[in-house]
Amino acid sequence: MRMRKNETRGVERRVFFLRDPRAPLKLKGSLWRKSSKRRRSWGIIRLRQLGRKVEGEKAMQTQMPILIKPQVIYPESDGMPMADNTKQFRYIVTIKEGLEALFANEPRVFVAGDFLWYPVEGDPKIRAAPDAMVVFGRPKGDRGSYLQWLEEGIAPQVVFEILSPGNTLKEMTRKYNFYERYGVEEYYIYDPDRGELSGWLRRGEQLEEIEQMQNWTSPRLNIRFELRGDELDLFRPDGARFLTFVELMAQKAEAEERAEHAEERAEHAEERAEHAEERALRAEERSKRLAAQLRAMGIEPENGATAS
Repeated sequence: MRMRKNETRGVERRVFFLRDPRAPLKLKGSLWRKSSKRRRSWGIIRLRQLGRKVEGEKAMQTQMPILIKPQVIYPESDGMPMADNTKQFRYIVTIKEGLEALFANEPRVFVAGDFLWYPVEGDPKIRAAPDAMVVFGRPKGDRGSYLQWLEEGIAPQVVFEILSPGNTLKEMTRKYNFYERYGVEEYYIYDPDRGELSGWLRRGEQLEEIEQMQNWTSPRLNIRFELRGDELDLFRPDGARFLTFVELMAQKAEAEERAEHAEERAEHAEERAEHAEERALRAEERSKRLAAQLRAMGIEPENGATAS
């Protein structure tokens, strides 16, 4: 007996809800085809559900925060000019270059001027830029700034500050506290407008003021400080004074001029020696000719007697 269409749907509904969709169905004809279709539909729904679950898990994984340590930037410039006037600039350059020349043959002495020094890793706000500084125990070479933790933790031992009218008491007090806290051993300040020189020497954890700076000799640098009126002179261990670039060029020109004069004098002396030698040769030739003439006359030239 053939079933009507609505009755077929009823059978299909009973099969779908009463049996496990994953179990094989022993149906024939249209019932088998429709049951197979429902099994495929159920599989597709299940796969979609699993797909959404996997996608959700991936989304959760991609949304999990990744902790990345931010990179700390240590600027190589503070945006401030090196000097406020020509006098301050001249002293900064003279001291820095004089120290550079003093330790030119010392590979483990680093000298810099107007150079940012960062003593603490991770905090670029803690910094200072001495007008000149000397670091013993660190190699020479170009750097963008002095990052102390990359320099074996060695702090500059000697620093110089040349004052300008723009420097305030608050600023210089802050610098003093900075240098005292972070290990500077010798700290020198010179005010070229007033001709005043001050210095501090480390004793323990503190920088103590040096009472008399006139003719003071730095323990670290072995250079001598001398105030000449309103001018400051620094002297090397051999007694030579730190010179400005203009003075160095003048000294070089004088040395070259002296060398030229010495060479000229040597040439003149050589010419005079040659002339004297020529005169001696001519005199010897005249003597020989005269002796020959005397012998021709029968006179012996040695004693003036007549030959027999």
